[in-house]
Amino acid sequence: MPTDITLDDLPDLARGAALLGTGGGGDPYIGLLLVSEELRRGRTIRLLTTDEVDDDDLVVASAFMGAPTVVVEKIPSGDEPVTALRTLERRLGRAVDAIIPMECGGLNSMIPLLVAARAGIPIVDGDGMGRAFPELQMETFGVYGVSGSPIAICDSNGHTTVIDTGVDNKQMEWLARGVTIRMGGVSYIAEYPMTGAEVKRTAIPGTMSLALALGRCIREAREHHRDPFDALSQALERSIYGSGRVLLEGKVIDVERSSSDGFVRGTATVSTFDGDTAVTLTFQNEHLVAHHDGRVLAIVPDLISVLDAQTANPITTESLRYGQRVKIFAMSTPPIMRTPEALEVFGPQAFGLHDPWTPVEVLAPV
Repeated sequence: MPTDITLDDLPDLARGAALLGTGGGGDPYIGLLLVSEELRRGRTIRLLTTDEVDDDDLVVASAFMGAPTVVVEKIPSGDEPVTALRTLERRLGRAVDAIIPMECGGLNSMIPLLVAARAGIPIVDGDGMGRAFPELQMETFGVYGVSGSPIAICDSNGHTTVIDTGVDNKQMEWLARGVTIRMGGVSYIAEYPMTGAEVKRTAIPGTMSLALALGRCIREAREHHRDPFDALSQALERSIYGSGRVLLEGKVIDVERSSSDGFVRGTATVSTFDGDTAVTLTFQNEHLVAHHDGRVLAIVPDLISVLDAQTANPITTESLRYGQRVKIFAMSTPPIMRTPEALEVFGPQAFGLHDPWTPVEVLAPV
């Protein structure tokens, strides 16, 4: 049965999405405010499981694109992603039947909810990343044969463009990134038009429900004075992700960060309180790899998030600051993200990393 996303769900969903965003995907707070306003106006958001989508439905992925730090400086009105959707509908000559998140992490968990509320269409409980990734071709939709083109792009002034590179999703990303940079560093997109049957074959199912469940378990653990990190690990064991574990507890002692080419890139170092052990995180919007003394503790596509040591609230890469007391929390990815085809598109080598992918449960056993 379809379920509705309610106003009370949004804080938990945003918290869980920030966790799955692995430091990237943008801070969901701005999106939460926009979606909350739509629900207060009486609009509804219907959530469909992948099995509830008809095979011949037209489903489109919705998201923002660009450097997350820019979104904080250029707060969207909420019209931009809907304009991108309508632009793509005109190009396709058909109305879209449902929205699906491009990624379930961070702000990009909220943008599709906003579109679903404003356009009056349901949203699919799933996505194409199972986390957040920095580039558009890094989606299970594309890994398993869906073309990202045509893609419609809209900026904060309502300017739109459509890019069609056929089956070449990497070229689509390159061109769309250039357009986004010239739009001021952030844009809003509608992409990967696909059938319901293709959604069932290529999407990572249940990720929006998982984000809601993870955010809720953090809140409930705090309310009942339980360890939220234990609660997270237990919740992940019951999911298709399988496991989660704390890699290190300590404080942030160094952050280097810059915005270029439409990305936020940098490193962050977290040291134990006694200074004996330190872990360095490398990120491109999202955390990609965690190193300790040259040894890999976790690496993409497995998830690495930095959480407040007391509250377990996720901290995005643009919000990392010297002195923060944190825990580095790593999660395994679903099997659909660990195939040779998937690793070729969003494994370590896709980011120029020299370390091979090894499952986090092998690198850092509980």
